[in-house]
Amino acid sequence: MVKVYHDKDIDDKVLKGKTVAVIGYGSQGRAQALNMKDSGVNVVVGLRPGGKSWKQAEADGVKVTTVLEAAQQGDIVLMLVPDMAQPTVWKEEVALAMRKGKTLQFAHGFNILYGAITPPKDVDVIMVAPKSPGAELRRQYEAGFGVPALVSVHQDASGKALQTALALAKALGSGKAGVLETSFKDETEEDLFGEQAVLCGGADQLIRRGFKVLVEAGYPPELAYFEVCNELKLIVDLIYKAGIGGMYRAVSDTAKWGGLTVGPVIVDDRVEENMRKVLKDVQSGKFARDWMAEYRDGSKHFKALMDEVDALEIERVGRQIRKMSGLEK
Repeated sequence: MVKVYHDKDIDDKVLKGKTVAVIGYGSQGRAQALNMKDSGVNVVVGLRPGGKSWKQAEADGVKVTTVLEAAQQGDIVLMLVPDMAQPTVWKEEVALAMRKGKTLQFAHGFNILYGAITPPKDVDVIMVAPKSPGAELRRQYEAGFGVPALVSVHQDASGKALQTALALAKALGSGKAGVLETSFKDETEEDLFGEQAVLCGGADQLIRRGFKVLVEAGYPPELAYFEVCNELKLIVDLIYKAGIGGMYRAVSDTAKWGGLTVGPVIVDDRVEENMRKVLKDVQSGKFARDWMAEYRDGSKHFKALMDEVDALEIERVGRQIRKMSGLEK
């Protein structure tokens, strides 16, 4: 069983007198910096000077300086720039400020697991990974609760790395929901698999192909969008709140019967085998190597795929529906 910690199990005195340098101020960077600041942690944000994020951090009342200066000030340095930018930021700035006794923190194990960043042996290397987008992490904190988080220790030079990770998770508000102990390997591989096979890739392809089948059969695109995309949020919300069984109990008997009998015809054993292949590519490092190579090559194929998404008919129809619904201007 995975070990789960709550606020009562966590001693946050380990953060007393410490400064946390948050490198990056995107969705997670902003939420984590503000949550920790509101929990009494001394936070400084490291950014490129003059950008929108710098102005946003100043407007939020957070101390902000350059990446190098923040890393120098931080006893704990939290890497929250995008995965593929981290190795360069590490090599050119953060690594210059790391010294014995410091802690290097991540929210995802990608660059440690696949060797893109190799910290010195005399620093702690930890992970605190909230299991939600940044906006939800902040919303739950402001509501007096929190989202679950994962913690892990890759390198324990001080003998107190786990205590530090747990204290930081508590400062984010996650101790109210539950903090699960894991490894960098498990977090990274499960996260990548989930994104590719189910959450992003799998859901995307189900939506696209369902829309295509309906439109090719002569149904209005607008109605097809509602049936295979718009209503998906309602179903996912039911699953999120009450599980798969709870979702089925909340829909009509016709929907229950159709889902339970036809679902396995659509997502069958062949799909499961494809998922196993995806997992093997993640476990072997092939996916990481391919993605790193694509990034180094200028992300040309990646950009072409995104352009392809923007040009889809379902995207054109979706923009109209979202404007009609007041979701998009």
